[in-house]
Amino acid sequence: MRLPALSLLSAFRQTLVQQVQNTSVTPLLLKQYRLKHSDSGSKMFSPAPFTKDFFFRQLFDEATWTYTYLLADLNTREAVIIDPVLEKAKRDANLVKDLGFTLKYALNTHMHADHITGSGWLKQLLPGSKSVIAKASGAKADIHIKEGDPVTFGRHRIDTLATPGHTNGCMSFVIHEQGCIFTGDTVLIRGCGRTDFQEGDPAHLYENVHSKIFTLPDNFRIYPAHDYKGLMESSVWEEKTYNPRLTKTKEEFINIMDNLNLPYPKKIDVSLPANRECGVYDIPKE
Repeated sequence: MRLPALSLLSAFRQTLVQQVQNTSVTPLLLKQYRLKHSDSGSKMFSPAPFTKDFFFRQLFDEATWTYTYLLADLNTREAVIIDPVLEKAKRDANLVKDLGFTLKYALNTHMHADHITGSGWLKQLLPGSKSVIAKASGAKADIHIKEGDPVTFGRHRIDTLATPGHTNGCMSFVIHEQGCIFTGDTVLIRGCGRTDFQEGDPAHLYENVHSKIFTLPDNFRIYPAHDYKGLMESSVWEEKTYNPRLTKTKEEFINIMDNLNLPYPKKIDVSLPANRECGVYDIPKE
């Protein structure tokens, strides 16, 4: 009589158990089998839920494919915004007001080449807020940070990682309690920032990603500064497994990045001078 699939599976498991009792080699086989077929395997990389007092909102600029992130402490109402875009500053300021938040900081992951930061205008629209960027960026800001300098809002804390390679001043922002990292252009979903201008260095990018981002827990969410295919988030495990560039060897990665032959960024000649000044001299009159 043909055994049902479940009976066959049970019989196979029993055979493995019997083999374990008779040999010192098959425990490894049994361990591999359990890892492959364990019911918990599919849950291994599930992200942890945000805490109840943590507010998260992902915003989008369709003109530059930029993600902006509004984070807040729901008890103190203090908020921070990451990578704001000039043309969306009014939208962002109105959202902060509608939700009853007080914007403490406008943070930039780096000095962007494809859009002008909204930090300068947000400071006017929401008095009391301050701009933040890495000292290594060479851009003006109210607060310059380096790796290890914490950024706090309410009881929540952002830990800062220097991840240069796309630019000298690239920073990634980690919130360990919430299990997430904001990677700017350093790690994109199934990609990474280009390294052919603005002090780009593919070796540095690769080293920083593998030593600082890919060493975080596998289930940490990755939130990039851009996406061009409609994807909204990834995870450390996904990018370690599926990123077509960053899964290569360092030498292969450098070769890929040195031969992308990408066109010159359309807005770089406008964006970089404005962003060096924190976006303050290009603020619209209305």
